[in-house]
Amino acid sequence: MNVKWVQCAACGIALASLAACGGGSGGADSAAVGSSDMPTAQTGDVALMLSDAPAQDWALIGVKIESIALVPQGGGSDVTVYTADAASGPYVNLVQLDQLSEILGNVSVPVGTYTGAEIRVGGNPGDVLLTTAADPEAGFAGTPSSSIPSQTIQIQHTEGPSGNLSVPIDVAFDSPLTVTANSSNALDLEFDLSNPALIIAHRAPGSGAVLWAVNFRGPVRHRPIRDVARLTLRQLYGDVTAVASDGGSLTVNRVFRSWPIATPETAVQTQRSLTIDVDSTNGTLFYDVDQKSGPTKVTSFANLSGLVANAYVRIQARFEENGTLTATRVWVSSTFNGVWVSPEGHVLDVDAEPSGTSSITVTNEAGRPVVVDISDTTSFYFHGGTAAIGTGPAFLANMVRGFKVHVMDVVDPLATPLVAQDVDIETAEYSGALSSVDTTQLTYTHDYLRASDDYQQTLPYISSSSANGTDGSGNAITGFKYWPFAYPTLLTSGSGAIGDFVAATTGLAGVTAYGFTDARWGDPANATGWSAPWVDLLPSPLPLALVANGLLNGEFTVTASAQNYTIDVGTASGSATLVYQVDRTGGVVTVSPIDITTTSGLETFTQALSAGTPVKVFGVPQANATMQAYVVIYFTGDTMPEQ
Repeated sequence: MNVKWVQCAACGIALASLAACGGGSGGADSAAVGSSDMPTAQTGDVALMLSDAPAQDWALIGVKIESIALVPQGGGSDVTVYTADAASGPYVNLVQLDQLSEILGNVSVPVGTYTGAEIRVGGNPGDVLLTTAADPEAGFAGTPSSSIPSQTIQIQHTEGPSGNLSVPIDVAFDSPLTVTANSSNALDLEFDLSNPALIIAHRAPGSGAVLWAVNFRGPVRHRPIRDVARLTLRQLYGDVTAVASDGGSLTVNRVFRSWPIATPETAVQTQRSLTIDVDSTNGTLFYDVDQKSGPTKVTSFANLSGLVANAYVRIQARFEENGTLTATRVWVSSTFNGVWVSPEGHVLDVDAEPSGTSSITVTNEAGRPVVVDISDTTSFYFHGGTAAIGTGPAFLANMVRGFKVHVMDVVDPLATPLVAQDVDIETAEYSGALSSVDTTQLTYTHDYLRASDDYQQTLPYISSSSANGTDGSGNAITGFKYWPFAYPTLLTSGSGAIGDFVAATTGLAGVTAYGFTDARWGDPANATGWSAPWVDLLPSPLPLALVANGLLNGEFTVTASAQNYTIDVGTASGSATLVYQVDRTGGVVTVSPIDITTTSGLETFTQALSAGTPVKVFGVPQANATMQAYVVIYFTGDTMPEQ
């Protein structure tokens, strides 16, 4: 297992139900003769989205989303709301969705209340693609910049006949989703890339052979979204189907890039339709890639060069409070390759030369590094904004490995290397070990295999008067907030939040606290730099340990690196510790989730924790010198893991 699996945030599927259509009603007689008053089923429009945060040890975690169905409250058949157009579905690179939401398309959902969902992903050999990052953290089991052979990827819990395998993933909602006509809802089903049981590397001692077990049961959960307007959307790609006669909107069918990679880039067409409004008040920036013109500020999509039926577009959009989409930027080209060429991905390297050429290296959709030169005229933006926050190589002092960027426009798409005209910083993530935490600031230290990528960054907390979202009751928050990993609803905010955070991160001697922050630019606390609006306090990993004392009264003791640790275990539904049995027998790795909220599951876990059993624990340090376990993995079989 790898430390970074607990040093990143989550990935998910957000379903935002937007405007809905209504229907009339009539008696049986009028319905029989085809009256216009015939009842029609009421539905709500739902925008299906995928989102994630980074897993820096991986450049590509590709999965095929085959279908999504909602589970009605009170029973009845599941309601399928999404089925992939292609027989096997398009690949989605989860790593790219770094705290962004990618829109798959709009669907129509019957009005009603839903208590869960079933997601199906492809389970055949080759349906999960894994490519390691160019510079993973020290101790990672894979070789940098390498594709994991499909024969060493063991997808767990598949169903169906050979050649048509899939994995059903059942997710219970924390609270019911109610879809009503003319309403706006949001649902986040989160693929947790940081869950240590999502991808388990099992290396046998001596032989060095590594098997990768991919387990979707447990790492997918429900995370509420209270305000769709606060979502940061990934740029979407589409095939233009119509431009409104008044120029107020354009309609596209969603398209994805093809796998394997083709040169030039080619599109996978879908019939998932989206309508995007022009920003008639502030203007939308428009780029004609073929003519190399733009940006031009427009308040109407009518009569724009190149914006015609069957043209390809790349769109930066935002949600409005009423659930509609408004474009902040639109690129158009007659070819898909024309709008795709600018790379979007995590920053692998920042090369800020005092003299000569400066550059950033960005992973593209396939996880491959692309070098992009930064010139004196390159402009930098934040979260899709239209006002530059900096220009030229000097701004690179404000960037580190792990940022998620989109090179929105290049001077010449055929040049090698590319020269950036505009760079949008989609997420400014700082992560790693926390140190020097006090009441004014915190420090992140992140170490990589390549020492030139290491950084130590001190961030002040945002101003106590700065708006910072809402709490679990919908009340507005100002100032810094934090929460324990995987439980964003258990956040700590208000005047005492900083003091509580200091105590939580320094409460357990000998254990380093970890976290990550999506930094904010230009807060009053740091008007010309980054500040920390929040910290997701991540579980700290213990080395491979041996059980010293078994489970009793909700806790057990392990010995790791000659140090004893007391581990608290939660058994309450909704906040229980995630427990997995990992068995390697005869060269096959099997991952079995153990539900310790049930009597039988707790008994199985209790019996397994006998003295000397090897375990891997990931837990949040607590001020009382214990660890609250998030994930516990215990090992069985004829081959035990290597440290």
